[in-house]
Amino acid sequence: MPNDAKHRLAYIDWMRGFACLMMFQTHCYDSWLGGSARQTVFFKWSQLGGTLPEQLFLFLACISFAMTTDHQRMRGASSDEIARKTILRGAEIFGLALLFRLWEFVLGQGRVKSPWTDLFRVDILNIIGVSLMAMGVVCWLAAKMWSGSAPSAMRWNNLALAAGIALVISLATPPLWTTCRPHWLPWYLESYINGVHIYDTPQPWLFPFFPWAAFAFAGLAAGFFLMSDWGRAQQARAVALLAGVGAAIAGIALCLDASRLQIYGDYDFWHTSPNFFLIRLGVVLAILLISYLWCHWGPGLRGFSPLISLGQASLLVYWIHLDFVYGAVSILPKQEQSITNASLGLFAIFISMVFISIVRARFKQRYARKPNVKAK
Repeated sequence: MPNDAKHRLAYIDWMRGFACLMMFQTHCYDSWLGGSARQTVFFKWSQLGGTLPEQLFLFLACISFAMTTDHQRMRGASSDEIARKTILRGAEIFGLALLFRLWEFVLGQGRVKSPWTDLFRVDILNIIGVSLMAMGVVCWLAAKMWSGSAPSAMRWNNLALAAGIALVISLATPPLWTTCRPHWLPWYLESYINGVHIYDTPQPWLFPFFPWAAFAFAGLAAGFFLMSDWGRAQQARAVALLAGVGAAIAGIALCLDASRLQIYGDYDFWHTSPNFFLIRLGVVLAILLISYLWCHWGPGLRGFSPLISLGQASLLVYWIHLDFVYGAVSILPKQEQSITNASLGLFAIFISMVFISIVRARFKQRYARKPNVKAK
C-alpha cells in the first residue's frame, strides 16, 4: 500500500491502540484492586469501559480484512486466491488462540492449578480467527454468485451481504442462548455458539460467535464502504456518514428497547439483545469518527504516536500484558492494591507495552531492509 494510503488509514491503527489502552486499564484494575477499592464508582466505570475493547478489536480486524481483500482484488488476485489467503490468516489467528490457551494453562500449573477445560475456553482471539475464516468463505461465495460484476458493484454487494449477516447473527442470538440451544453438541463446540463452556447456561464473560461475530461482519461492511469509489474520494465524509448511521441505529434501538413490543420471551438487554448490539455498534462508529478527527485534524499524527504503535502490535501486546497482569509473573500482588498503586502499575504496563511495540516495529523494518543473499 502506498505511503499516502498508510497515512490516511493511520486512524485505524490509532483506534486499535485506543482499544489496547482500554483493555490495559480494565485488566489492571480488575486484577490488582482489592478491598474497598473494588466497591468504588471508579472501579465500576473502569469495568464498564472494559466492555468496549473486544468489540473494537473485532470491528477493526474486519475493516482491515475488507481493505486487504479489496487491495488484492484490485491487483488482479482471483477469488480463490483471496479466499485461501484470508481463510489461512483466520486459521493462523485461531491457532495462536489455542497456543495462547496452552501457554496460559502451562503457566497456571502452580499453587492453584488451571483446569484442563481452560484449554477450550472461547476467548476473543478464538472468535476473531473463526470470524475471519467465515468471512473468507462468505466473500468467496459472493464472488462466485456475482462473478463478472464490476469491482464497484462487488463492493456494494459484499457490503449489503455483510450487513445482512451481522443483523441475522444479532437476531439469532437470544434463542441460541435460551430456547434453541444446541444441547446435542459437545460443550466445547456449543461454547463457540453461545459460550456455555462447562456450565449449564451460557456465560456472558466468554466470546461466542453469537453475538460477537456480528461486530466482525459490521466491520466488514464498514470496510467495504470505506473502500468504495466514493469512500476513497471522500474519506472524511464517508467516516462521518458511518458515524451518522451509527447514531441513527442506536437511537432506533433505544426506542425499541423502551417500547412494549418484544419479540423474545427471554429479553436480556446486556448480553443477547439485538438492541444492545445496535447501540454498541453506534458507539463503535462514533469512536471511529473521533479517531479519524484526532489523526487528521488533531495531534494524532504529530510526531510519535504511542497509540498507533500499540495498534500495530496489538496481538503481541495482548499476549504479553496478560502474563504481567493476571499471570504468575504479575508485577503487583493481585487484589491487594489501592487505586493509586494500581494506577502506577497501569502506567508501567502501558510504557512497557509501547516499548515492546517499538522494538517490534524496528525489528520488522530491519528484517524488511535486509538484502536477500543467494546461495552460491
